[in-house]
Amino acid sequence: MAKDIPIDDIFNDKDGAEGNLDDIAWDDISGEGDKKKGAAAVPEEVKKHTEFSELKKTGVVAAPNNLDFILDIPLEVTVELGRTNMPIYDLLQLGQGSIIELNKMAGEPLEILVNQKLIAKGEVVVVNEKFGIRLTDVVSPKERIEKLG
Repeated sequence: MAKDIPIDDIFNDKDGAEGNLDDIAWDDISGEGDKKKGAAAVPEEVKKHTEFSELKKTGVVAAPNNLDFILDIPLEVTVELGRTNMPIYDLLQLGQGSIIELNKMAGEPLEILVNQKLIAKGEVVVVNEKFGIRLTDVVSPKERIEKLG
């Protein structure tokens, strides 16, 4: 087992005078220096874990030039009609037939969000008795990137 060296001994010279970190030589703190001065040697197990082998060159695999590998990633698409803030008391009073006033006026474009990021605005359309959105304004890629950070 390694012998503990008092911290004061590390920063004192042989004659007892205090030194500073600039005065310490690598031999004073390396395993060989410790052996020379009679301090505890660094165990072989520790030395084994601190040796670094030479890095080997490996072939770098280039990324494909197309984006096919990400096309199956699911994204959350949300169409937002409007928003409002409401105290908990009012929320608990809601029932069938209640009306919630939103922050948008009738006729204003809806916001289309992908993973909570605005990507477009549009208007409601009905197609085969189902609601849909006709995109009227798409946010440019540059603006989308700027909004990320």
